[in-house]
Amino acid sequence: QVQLVESGGGLVQPGGSLRLSCAASGNIFSVNAMGWYRQAPGNQRELVATISSGGVTNYADSVKGRFTISRDNAKNTVYLQMNSLKLEDTAVYYCNAVLRRYWYSTDGNYWGQGTQVTVSS
Repeated sequence: QVQLVESGGGLVQPGGSLRLSCAASGNIFSVNAMGWYRQAPGNQRELVATISSGGVTNYADSVKGRFTISRDNAKNTVYLQMNSLKLEDTAVYYCNAVLRRYWYSTDGNYWGQGTQVTVSS
């Protein structure tokens, strides 16, 4: 079993900040890339940011300069610092991890249950 548990979502005013956390646990041999995706009502799920095991980051154009992704490899945890939040950032945010469960297996994609982020005045 592998679990990804998100925390830190909530209600915030435009211009405010939130920090999301996601910890991976269970049968894990190694963790490769980790990332955040989001899905707003009526929209498709989209990539927000990813970070490799070596710390190389990738961001969607819509969040560049405002969001920062980071990770703690010792804790199998990924973070998303969200600043200058806008109404259009409102969505369910999902944690993703590319990981290997056993030494003899291949990498697979795993997802958290999602955490709601609502930006409203």
